[in-house]
Formats: sequence, C-alpha cells, structure tokens
Amino acid sequence: MRTTCFTAALFLCAGIAAAAEPAAKKAEQGFVSIFDGKTLSGWQGATDGYAAEDGILVCKRGGNLLSVKEYANFIFRFEFKLPLGGNNGVGIRTPAKGEPAFVGMEIQILDDDPRRKDLKPYQLHGSIYGVAPAKRGHLKPAGQWNCQEIMADGSRIKVTLNGAVIVDADISKIDKPIDGRAHPGLKNKKGHLGFLGHGDRVEFRNLRIKEL
Repeated sequence: MRTTCFTAALFLCAGIAAAAEPAAKKAEQGFVSIFDGKTLSGWQGATDGYAAEDGILVCKRGGNLLSVKEYANFIFRFEFKLPLGGNNGVGIRTPAKGEPAFVGMEIQILDDDPRRKDLKPYQLHGSIYGVAPAKRGHLKPAGQWNCQEIMADGSRIKVTLNGAVIVDADISKIDKPIDGRAHPGLKNKKGHLGFLGHGDRVEFRNLRIKEL
C-alpha cells in the first residue's frame, strides 16, 4: 500500500518513519477508492470537462462532475494541485441539478492568488462557500500537491488541509448564511459528491471515501 501524504503526515512529522506502513494502513481502514485512475466510471454530469490521465483526475473545460452514488455521512480524502489562480470546488450532499454551492454545499478549492484581495473570507480555499470561512495559511503554493479531508457527520462539517483543521462548523446552528443568500442545501441529509470546475486545469488524485 502506498503511503499517501495525508496518512504519512500522521506519523512522519513525529519522526516515526519505521511505523509508516502499519500506521498508514490503520489510518486508511474503511476507505474505498472512488476513481479508478483510467476512466470516469461512477461519475456523471460534465464528463466531457474532465479526463483521467495517468491516474490523475484532471479538470479541463470544467463543469460539475458528480458521483453517481449519493453519500450522507462520510470522510472524503484526496490530493489536489492548483495552477496559479486556479479555481474549483468540492460539492457535497448536492442534488444532480442546480448550483451545488446553494442546493448542496461547496467546499472551495482555490489558489491563494494575491490578485484576489477583494474576495470575502467565505470565498477562499476550504470555506463552505457563503456559509463558513476557513482559516488561512495552510495551502501550499501553486504547482504543489495538497492533502485535504472533508468530513460530513450529521450537521458537523470539518475540513482538514495538510494536517491542519481549517473549518469545523455545526451547520445546524447557522440561521443566516454570511453571504446573505438562501442555502437550502444546508438541510440536505445526503446527496452527490463532486468537483465544480471553472475551466482551470486543477488536478486530483487518491480519491477515497469512508461512509460513517
């Protein structure tokens, strides 16, 4: 089993390299791959806007690429690489139709481009778009691989980026989203999982999920 950057960080940062394989296997118990690295089998929607290239899911023209399967409570782990200024998103508990940021939830995937100084905190990387801003300072520079985990467990949504928790929100306690718009998707119990591209070449790999 190949040690992913997420599971490796659990122990390598502490200098316990000898425990790498057992620790990695334990951390990955219960997770299943949702991308075969060769095709878009199991995915629907904008299948012409994405491609499988050498084990990597690549956003090309973009659009909403959604899982055929619906998920309720889960932990989703993946790695991503952004170009300078790159923009994408992860839709969770979203219906197949409509704008996922509102009819479901969107976890932002966004490069920290200094030209975006006018964006609101709830629009920046890792945020639940329009609802909960993420902590800054944990995203790697454009062109480098990042590890991210999204946990949806009931009303709790937690986002971990490169080992740091950047969002930990109880959406049941959010009466009015901070962007002032309607977000009916906050009440969804389940829905599709997917990527929400805007035409930038954003790359994803090691997509795996554990249902809770």
